[in-house]
Amino acid sequence: MRPLWLLLVLIAVAAHAAESAYPNRPVRLLVPQPPGGSTDTMARMVGQKLTELWGQPVVVDNRAGASGNIGTALVARSTADGYTILVNSSVFAVNPSLYKNAGYDPVKDFAPIIVAGISPNIVFVHPSVAVNSLQALIALAKQKPLSYASAGIGTTPHLTGELLFKTLARVDITHVPYSGGGPAVIAVVGAQTPVGITAIPTVLPMIKNGRLHAIAVTSQQRAPALPEVLTVAEQGFPGYSDYTWIAFLAPAATPREIVAKVNADIARVLQTPDARERLAGIGFDPMANSPRVFSDYLKSEVVKWAKVVRDSGARAD
Repeated sequence: MRPLWLLLVLIAVAAHAAESAYPNRPVRLLVPQPPGGSTDTMARMVGQKLTELWGQPVVVDNRAGASGNIGTALVARSTADGYTILVNSSVFAVNPSLYKNAGYDPVKDFAPIIVAGISPNIVFVHPSVAVNSLQALIALAKQKPLSYASAGIGTTPHLTGELLFKTLARVDITHVPYSGGGPAVIAVVGAQTPVGITAIPTVLPMIKNGRLHAIAVTSQQRAPALPEVLTVAEQGFPGYSDYTWIAFLAPAATPREIVAKVNADIARVLQTPDARERLAGIGFDPMANSPRVFSDYLKSEVVKWAKVVRDSGARAD
């Protein structure tokens, strides 16, 4: 009969071997938004590349609902073995301040892996809205009721609208939340709502083909994908900037070795010329940071957006 200490050593060795062999079965990238939005686009691009790199299927699983809270909470409760990974946007850092109970703690319940990409938000209109600047849109809102579509309550496009319109411009443009960036864009294309705000990648094709008109981007400098579109800062709000980021996270207890491997491999994917070209073409700036850097950034984002929620008076209901 083997002594207890030897059994413990063998178990530890077996666990280490399992981690070293990661991944040895399919990996699920859970996206808590519907297909067609920025987060889904990033997950599918990275997932395809990781499938090639790992020789294991990397499957995107869309679990939309409650502005991403349902799918996010599902990952927080999943087995911390690296085989279920959350792909989420900035809403991940916003919802705990916006909801009384988002169902998760962004800092305590997750192990940050990497911020994969960042994109400014963009204000756009249906062609029937005869304005070509942010100031003209604000002036129109003072004359008649308007509404704007976003990817959902608590997303940075939503808070961009609340901060920009209600707090800074002091106009009441009604927020209409949708279940993701894709549905929000479709609503504006169909003139169900005259104005929209999303991250650039979601709406870029519709702007390029003229079905929607871009009004302003929220980055500090103009977006390379739409260099002709003025920034919010250039149109009367100096210093204004905000972004939507897309990130990968694992359940909190995921082994550090697995987190480090996934970080390194996603960073490797994002540095390939074709990935950089594809992301730049849809309005993303590829990123590659360490789990520690992402952890610090995430904490600062939680504080930043909590203040915006408080100052703007935004509510989840």
